[in-house]
Amino acid sequence: MQQTARKNSGEKVTKRTFVLAAVMLAMFMNAIEGTIVSTAMPAIVGDLGGFSLYSWVFSSYLLMNAVTVLIYGKLSDLFGRKPILLIGIIIFLIGSVLCGFADSMHELILFRFIQGFGAGAIAPVASTIIGDIYVKQERAKVQGYLSSVWGISAVLGPALGGILVESVTWRLIFWINIPLGILSMCLLWFFLHEKVEKKKAVIDYSGAVLLTVSISSFMIILVQGGVEWQWTSAPIISLIILGVSAFSCFIWQEGRTPEPMMPFEIWRERSILIANIVSLATGIMLIGFSSFLPTYVQGVMERSPTVAGFTLTAMSIGWPIASTLAGSLLMKIGFKATSLLGGGSLIFGSLLLAFMPAGAGPLYAATGSFFVGVGMGFTSTSFIVMIQSTVSWERRGIATASNMFMRNLGNTIGAAFLGGVMNSSFQSYLNQHAGSEEPLSIDAANQLLDREERMLLPNETVQLLQEGLSAALHNVYLIVLLFAALSMVFLLFIPRGSKQTDLKKKAVYKLDDK
Repeated sequence: MQQTARKNSGEKVTKRTFVLAAVMLAMFMNAIEGTIVSTAMPAIVGDLGGFSLYSWVFSSYLLMNAVTVLIYGKLSDLFGRKPILLIGIIIFLIGSVLCGFADSMHELILFRFIQGFGAGAIAPVASTIIGDIYVKQERAKVQGYLSSVWGISAVLGPALGGILVESVTWRLIFWINIPLGILSMCLLWFFLHEKVEKKKAVIDYSGAVLLTVSISSFMIILVQGGVEWQWTSAPIISLIILGVSAFSCFIWQEGRTPEPMMPFEIWRERSILIANIVSLATGIMLIGFSSFLPTYVQGVMERSPTVAGFTLTAMSIGWPIASTLAGSLLMKIGFKATSLLGGGSLIFGSLLLAFMPAGAGPLYAATGSFFVGVGMGFTSTSFIVMIQSTVSWERRGIATASNMFMRNLGNTIGAAFLGGVMNSSFQSYLNQHAGSEEPLSIDAANQLLDREERMLLPNETVQLLQEGLSAALHNVYLIVLLFAALSMVFLLFIPRGSKQTDLKKKAVYKLDDK
């Protein structure tokens, strides 16, 4: 194997095995955060209250993740991957510690902003490091390893989350990140050595602010519209105007700045354009499954957090299997065919969950979750390898980040949009079935998700809440199915044979030349 620095030059040599371990640890820490928090959320709501703020725990984290991912990608192209990834991990760990000390839902949401600010560096920069230290013909296999980390973390995350919630406290789900993050930083510090050309830092801060304002405005609209504020109310209309104006200014800003945080010229490559659009859709789908499936299993099926975690574990089992297979399939059948396999699996899994019978048990839910994981494994691995094979080293960081950004943006939109759908559908159902009594608030679900509190509720109230929650989540999964179908349509337009021949060409490490 080639080394990233020449031994006879006297320079420190990057040890790829240890760097790969560090990258996988960092991505594992980031990935497990999503599944373990999803599993623990019903218990967190039962302890802190604030069911109406449920989706904000995810949205706050995903918002900062989505906005900063592009900035970190650009900074890594300017200053190197190592310092940017280390800074991101440190901020992420600070946020994790604070989340564990939260005493209210509002505090937890604030600390999740901090956590997300650091998390934005982890996935794109870690994936870019792999693109730097491995040649093209090796990347498909290694990116399969990275993609499988998301699956493996999701195998452990739900189970570990359920055990910690039931046996100790939900606060530990945030603190387990500390040893993982410290170990990853140590490996990066001692074994990753870069030679980066000094460049004048030109950061598109205006673009970052405009994008943050735009996404935040639309998130608030999606979460609060129809629940706290009427769709035609002054706050909603004002936010729509603000969001549209900020996004329009963002597009204008990106076209005029010399170093845009989102270089739209890379989107002119059709394979990258389609990969990014589909990543947006799959991001919406992923947050729909991981955020709300545990709520259904615990609130409607009345199963334990551990059982709820099992349904998400099934997704994680499918993900690494498909990621590993994708590494070899890309060489044999190409990006398009591999991606289409993933698209078909996403549709099948979504169909199972969207039409899940009322009396279905956790095993049925886990089956649908498994096929969604298979779809995510095939598509995510295909997209990263395809994008990194299309651009040069100087664009690889931002190109990888653009794809991560689109998936994170999908997560952010999905958490807000699907959370809004759930809240409004749930409240509408409770209003329609209130009879002559005062209609229940959706925050009554706080008691439904706490086993001891649920035991104190009248049977009629429990049944009403469960039926309302089931109907609301059914609407959520119908929308997820729609996005799965749209993804499949876009995948059909990936150019046949797009860039997969590049994987077989001889390549040199760019780090040797830097």
